[in-house]
Amino acid sequence: MTDSFRALRLHKTDGAPEARFENLTDADLMDGDVTVRVEHSTINFKDGLALTGRSPVVRVWPLIPGIDFAGVVETSSHSGFKAGDRVVLNGWGVGETHHGGYAQRARVKGDWLVKLPQGLTSAQAMAIGTAGYTAMLSVIGLERQGVTPDAGEILVTGAAGGVGSVAIALLARLGYRVVASSRRKDSEGAYLTDLGAAEVIDAAEFQGPARPIGKERWAGAVDSVGSHTLANVLSQTRYGGAVTACGLAQGLDLPGSVAPFILRGVTLVGIDSVMRPAPDRVEAWGRLARDLDLGKLAAMTSTATLSDLPRLGTEILDGKVRGRVVIDVNG
Repeated sequence: MTDSFRALRLHKTDGAPEARFENLTDADLMDGDVTVRVEHSTINFKDGLALTGRSPVVRVWPLIPGIDFAGVVETSSHSGFKAGDRVVLNGWGVGETHHGGYAQRARVKGDWLVKLPQGLTSAQAMAIGTAGYTAMLSVIGLERQGVTPDAGEILVTGAAGGVGSVAIALLARLGYRVVASSRRKDSEGAYLTDLGAAEVIDAAEFQGPARPIGKERWAGAVDSVGSHTLANVLSQTRYGGAVTACGLAQGLDLPGSVAPFILRGVTLVGIDSVMRPAPDRVEAWGRLARDLDLGKLAAMTSTATLSDLPRLGTEILDGKVRGRVVIDVNG
């Protein structure tokens, strides 16, 4: 184990946080019973908010951001992990109140870690990342509400983003007919079709105020957008259908009606990925290893380094990042 490691650390200022590339030591890490040699991280919408300061994601200063990482255990006093174990972490306040994945080393609580399923490399795990893990939780949420492939069309909003891209690939492989909604329909249509979307529609269809109850179309939906989009999707969901909500790219509000719930028995399923119990995490990662087409994962993934993160933080918030980006922290 080398004495120092490279990290991107955010420092508080009167304006946007200042990102500094620093050489740190273990003394700079926070408490935990497992130290991990980080191999890869990724960038999610929340990471973009942290890097740019557009939302108060970071609550401890200075802080290494990055809500995900994958790597190899170096030392452990936790009974569930030993040196050499390959692990993945998503959430638990990492990158918000605890040093995160934008560094070559991390020290965390072992209870936050999941052993990486066989068949997945650390780079593939971060191509999945919190976005893909959340997509899997969303698909499981639809399944638990009885939304089967023969129930009808499944809508995926924010389709060209990380959650949407993985959700499309998963649903298509599981036999669902997927309709992708994107504000980048013209530029990303071929990409979304290649992932498995049967149809691509313009996200503008969901932008205006929602009717209390609209024409029935969707058997289910995975929504990462929120606000007017989610309200419109709910109003168009068929009797007994379900919508999983996991994001707020458009806003935190839900300007809709109770009509879909009380007239059509629609279920709105909230998907939390940050504090999800360990059994759900293990199930989701096991399903990802089994149900996600790794060829399609590769097709939606690009690679970057720590030095690219300040730029990527702005781009992901501006809707300019397609699919998933793996951060090689040693690159």
